[in-house]
Amino acid sequence: MDDLFGLSLLDLAALTVFLLAWLACEPMIRLIGRRRGALNADLDLMRAAWMRAMTRREIRMVDSQLLGHTINSASFFASANLILIAAVGGVLFGGEAAIRNLPAVGMEAPTRVLEVKFALISVCLARGLLDFIWSIRQLNYTVALVGATPVSESNPEYLDAYAVTAAEVLNPAMHGFNRGVRVYYFALAAGAWLISPAFLAIGAILSLALLAWRQAASPAAIGVRHALDVLNRGDSHPSE
Repeated sequence: MDDLFGLSLLDLAALTVFLLAWLACEPMIRLIGRRRGALNADLDLMRAAWMRAMTRREIRMVDSQLLGHTINSASFFASANLILIAAVGGVLFGGEAAIRNLPAVGMEAPTRVLEVKFALISVCLARGLLDFIWSIRQLNYTVALVGATPVSESNPEYLDAYAVTAAEVLNPAMHGFNRGVRVYYFALAAGAWLISPAFLAIGAILSLALLAWRQAASPAAIGVRHALDVLNRGDSHPSE
């Protein structure tokens, strides 16, 4: 039995699971971030501490290099997304001949169904590309803020206030970068739809579970949590 765009009921059910998982991802990340020890929330505090340390440095070459490395990373992912979108688009708009020439694609599936599956991959990658582009722009704004940082001999309260404003630009930039990276998880799940609708649903659920684990209980999350504890202890016992 066929339904919308020639998709079977199993395809539609798997697609529904995928969309629900994708839509639930960001609220889940924010919910996990409300409690102590979540990776993204702790990194927000860590980057704020970085900006405070930056304002105290007389020479800020290290900070500029770190920002440059981050911009290069975001630019790399954005370029990779463009290449992947072009590749998927070449298949999607190449007509039936382009799709049928792919040996890994099941020949029994109607062309219209395969086009929908490739379109889903393309939508995932396009969303990631937009996130990376916005991240790069915000990182460039942060570069301007770092360049305009007052001299390290300024009033400490003034420097702290400026560090907060710099972190208010840097943290959303990194959030955009992280959203772009998370899209790859769902793009892989969308690619698994070419194998079977069950793989689409399972891939989406596993992507959501893996992202939750990495936020709350991965070695990286635990390590950042411990590093933040060390910083907090140092702030509570300033040197005389």
